[in-house]
Amino acid sequence: MAADRRPRVAAAAPPGRRSIPGGPGHGHGPASVSAYSSTTTTTTAAGGYESPDENNNHMPPLHALPHSHPPRPKPVPWQPHGSASAPHLGRGPGRDPEFELEAAGGTGTGNSSPRSLDDVLQRSQKLKTGKTSIGDRIAEFRWTWFTMTMATGGIANVLHTLPYNPAWLNGIGLAFYFLNLCLFILNTVLISIRFRLRPGSFVNSFTDQMESLFISAFLVSIATILITTCQYGVSHTSGWPVEPMEAMFWIYLGLSVVVSAGLYLTLWSTQVFPIHTMTPVWVFPAYPLLLTAPFGANLISAASQSSRLDLLNTVAVAVASVTVQGTGFLISFMVCAAFLYRLMTQKLPRDAQRPGVFISIGPAGFTAAGLVQLGSLSDVIFPADLMGTEHARFILRLMAYMAGLWLWGLSIWFFLVSVGSLWKYLRPDHKGKMPFQMTWFSFVFPNTALVTATEALGSAFESPGLRIFGCVLAACIIVVWVFVFFYMLRCLWRREL
Repeated sequence: MAADRRPRVAAAAPPGRRSIPGGPGHGHGPASVSAYSSTTTTTTAAGGYESPDENNNHMPPLHALPHSHPPRPKPVPWQPHGSASAPHLGRGPGRDPEFELEAAGGTGTGNSSPRSLDDVLQRSQKLKTGKTSIGDRIAEFRWTWFTMTMATGGIANVLHTLPYNPAWLNGIGLAFYFLNLCLFILNTVLISIRFRLRPGSFVNSFTDQMESLFISAFLVSIATILITTCQYGVSHTSGWPVEPMEAMFWIYLGLSVVVSAGLYLTLWSTQVFPIHTMTPVWVFPAYPLLLTAPFGANLISAASQSSRLDLLNTVAVAVASVTVQGTGFLISFMVCAAFLYRLMTQKLPRDAQRPGVFISIGPAGFTAAGLVQLGSLSDVIFPADLMGTEHARFILRLMAYMAGLWLWGLSIWFFLVSVGSLWKYLRPDHKGKMPFQMTWFSFVFPNTALVTATEALGSAFESPGLRIFGCVLAACIIVVWVFVFFYMLRCLWRREL
């Protein structure tokens, strides 16, 4: 029989599935099969709509009819020739599941280390002792641990801004300041050891879909240390640290702009984040920009208290602070708008992602606090004949107060939404559990911005109600920090981190 010489035509995609270039019938390269394996199945409810399931599968279009498409076969992840087994996509107890993609998603870039913590824990279970070595645990140290120093430094900042600040309370704030220094040094040493034990893990952390978003936590931790240094150090000395702290301000300002832009550019070049995995943690690379105005305001205030304003270029510091702060807020505002779209189309985030909702409080809170603090210092910052009129400083102060009040209201709204997202965990019939991860410190750090903004407005408008409200919020945040910190120690003791 003569061979069939008709050209072969790739089989058409079944109904309900779009043909993917590079999928089956279009080539056999890793990239092509990866694109095919990243497709997800959809589920259709009786009314044609259903929220994504536990595997974060996409929902069907709103015009789709029930059972209008035949069931799709489950995609099989591509494996290179000679691989012994498929890559492990499960969650381990020590992994941060916030940005772990499910097996059906498959759009991630993999772990930032050659050996994941899941493999380490599986190996330890086979040992007679059932223990994981210290080296293995340090090798999995991640950037998310710097959220702890962000929160601890934020507590020290809050205690300093309280209007009722006796000596013993100032001593507690000073203790948090030194504790934050020790924790930051410890985190820096441990993550450096990790990069030494796992060559290439530093570069890979910038392309890891989960970890890359938290790299900026390192720079934000430095900002909290510098701000509290102005509060507890410069203002209680003869003023000699003013010039070194001004140099640190300009260095931090440049780093915050370069790091935030570089991180976002790296993410946009190497990652794909589906909208159903979106949380306000996407704002995190812009967080270093959001602390420039609080830093500048505290630096000017410390120089004023120590009577060394002659050593500081107050106008340049204030103008640069407002410029960079505005940039960070606008970036964060656009990301938060995308988060509202995600809430309208995909419901609230899942249990492991709920702590990230609180990050939406920070952008408006830090901006309000920075603007109000700078506005209250307008007589110190600007000359009396600014812009050729003696009323310019008063107008700037009034504008800063009004803008701060406006942003404070936005921060309060996000605070109510964030707290309300945790309501289901208080219901007696709720069976789910929120797994602990280092992002639990998001319950603390963004809320410190709300407290400082509240206290700044209370001082600006001389409102006892706002001051008392800020003190109540501060007490609640300190209790939350104590709970999260000791729960973290408990997980460390039980080898869950």
